[in-house]
Amino acid sequence: MAGQQFQYDDSGNTFFYFLTSFVGLIVIPATYYLWPRDQNAEQLRLKSLRRVHGRCLWYRLRLMKSQQSIVPTLKKAALLFGWAVFLFLAYKVSKLDREYQEYNPYEVLKLEAGASIAEIKKQYRVLSLKHHPDKGGDEAMFMKLAKAYSALTNEESRNNWEMYGNPDGPRGDSFFNLLTYFQRSVLLVYGLAFMVILPVVVGTWWYRSIRYSGDQILINTTQLFMHFMYKTPTMNMKRLVMVLTAAFEFDPRSNKEAIIRPTDNIEVPQLIRELGNINVKKKEPPFCYPYSLKARVLLLTHLARMDVSENVEEDQRFVMKKCPALLQEIINVGCQLTMMATSRGGLRAPRLSSIENCMKLSQMVVQGLQEAKSPLLQLPHFEEEHLRYCISKKYKVRTLQDLVSLKDSDRRNMLRFLGEEKYEEVLAVLGSFPYINMETKLQVLDDEDSNNITAGSIVTVTVTLTRKRMSEMFEKEEDAPPPTEETNAEEVQGDAKTNKTKVWQNKNKGAKKAAKSKKKKLTKKKPVTQQQAKGDKAKQANGNVAGNDVAAASKAEEDDLSDKGSESDEAEGNKDSPSERDEESDKQSDTEVDEIAGDDEEEWEALQQSIQRRERALLETKSKVTHPVYSLYFPEEKQEWWWLYIADRKEQTLVSMPNHVCTLKDTEEVELKFPAPSKTGNYQYSVILRSDSFMGLDQIKPLKLEVHEAKALMDNHPQWDIPETEEEEDDQEDSDGIEESEEDEEDND
Repeated sequence: MAGQQFQYDDSGNTFFYFLTSFVGLIVIPATYYLWPRDQNAEQLRLKSLRRVHGRCLWYRLRLMKSQQSIVPTLKKAALLFGWAVFLFLAYKVSKLDREYQEYNPYEVLKLEAGASIAEIKKQYRVLSLKHHPDKGGDEAMFMKLAKAYSALTNEESRNNWEMYGNPDGPRGDSFFNLLTYFQRSVLLVYGLAFMVILPVVVGTWWYRSIRYSGDQILINTTQLFMHFMYKTPTMNMKRLVMVLTAAFEFDPRSNKEAIIRPTDNIEVPQLIRELGNINVKKKEPPFCYPYSLKARVLLLTHLARMDVSENVEEDQRFVMKKCPALLQEIINVGCQLTMMATSRGGLRAPRLSSIENCMKLSQMVVQGLQEAKSPLLQLPHFEEEHLRYCISKKYKVRTLQDLVSLKDSDRRNMLRFLGEEKYEEVLAVLGSFPYINMETKLQVLDDEDSNNITAGSIVTVTVTLTRKRMSEMFEKEEDAPPPTEETNAEEVQGDAKTNKTKVWQNKNKGAKKAAKSKKKKLTKKKPVTQQQAKGDKAKQANGNVAGNDVAAASKAEEDDLSDKGSESDEAEGNKDSPSERDEESDKQSDTEVDEIAGDDEEEWEALQQSIQRRERALLETKSKVTHPVYSLYFPEEKQEWWWLYIADRKEQTLVSMPNHVCTLKDTEEVELKFPAPSKTGNYQYSVILRSDSFMGLDQIKPLKLEVHEAKALMDNHPQWDIPETEEEEDDQEDSDGIEESEEDEEDND
């Protein structure tokens, strides 16, 4: 290469290579991630949920949104346009000539390098006659021939070509002047995007994100909840509603999604008059602020299932969507205050009733029901006037479980106010409700005796939750075999037996004590004499029923005593020699050792399984999509989540922090840990499972805790206490070994 250092792109063809690569890097990943391929899957999912959730508000809104939304169409159009641009640029690049070859005048004149001046002149004459414009030749080719001839014959041009790679000498144009107009505009756009727009966007995002916590709750809202939870440890439902609706998420100054409409001055006071007393005159900030009052009114109208205008309904949906996350934040704040009060002391911890009211309010918000309303109103086609059929003396159905446990004929008769289609819909919805089976296991991990709970130890309660559908209870009733004559007879006999046992169970304590005293007297009774036997026969002849019973009982006891005597005689006769007794004792001790070893292996396996479970829980990221909740008035699809915790209901305190179980699809194991009390004794706790979406499905399971004294720490472990006699014997053995080795060496010599 003859001194060439830089090659400038005067035509701008290199830019097309760069632009093609840039567009490809954007279009290909965007197509993979943004192409709306799940639209059909969403439609199929909604279609499968239609039979159960067809009347839910969130389902109707989602269906309308999927039908009216043009976002998938716009995504497809944008991606197709990007692919069209990419293919056009690729075609353009494939047609570009390669103009980055090194300039060589010998190649232009079609000569070999090092040709003489005579050969150059001769070749130039031939080619110039051929390509001269006056003779119909190519003017551009003629100019190239003239430039090549000058570079090889003119001494100055030849030196410029050898030094700079160009017969005309070095170029004086700057790099920016060499760029085309299109390239300059592209550089300006890049500079504007990366030096102005990008810093502004990142800065705006950063200053907005630092205002929110990890759960997307405003930091100011968390501080507000902390203040009022500490100020009022015992928070009733009215106070809780006021604190919830005072969140800054509903303030237009902190959240642009919240809207204050001009019509609020007319519609909100009208709703306040319809609701009644909602503490409007309370002057405590921020409860008296307009945004807080409006959010409170919207929440209470939702719980009362009142009809509102379209504008108010839109604002109401916005408030309802925010409420579950805000209630979860209040629960988290209450748990933090409880831990601070437990660890530091001197602080007022929130009462258990305050935290449980948050959980109840979450259920009420999702179902759109007030606290005192019947859980049966969660079902479709149920109204207040229909409840009188359920709570009548004949059926006494007050909960969902009572409705499920009814026989199909009784259930249909009770719900006779429903048509056949509505009745089938009610059964389908009721069958989709969850039924949770809860099993608990109490142990102390990482301890020699995992079943022994000592004062101050860390207790682990492993709770196994198994979710089933209530429809399985219907299926069990349907799978039951039809009654036959034999089964009917057996049922009659069984009923008679149960009736007898019920009569026997209903006897008073005095009768039980009399029976026990009779048994004791019979056991202490002496052998029967002949006179007594004659007297008994006389009583039997007179038809004394009680005498018969006593005689029969005494005879049975004598038989038992004779059997016991024969068994003892056999045992005495089977006694063998002392050596056989020693063998039997050795066998018994071996079996005991094997049982202890088996128990240790079981404990070790359980410990290993718990460790593996923890590691798996840390590595796995389970989806929080469990099962959609049936909610008639909630505007957003809600998943089934649960709260699981241990509480002392007598002291109204939390024992373990509530665990928000968000991954319960079929089966889930949850570990609840808490420190055992510092004082020994028996304690009565409760393992509580609460739904955050359904009313009337909470479960409370008792948990008994027996705390023993902690073992004293051992200063010196027995395995390190070596007696002096053993040390002397070891020294003596070592010295004997040395003497024997010396004697062997002398013999060898």
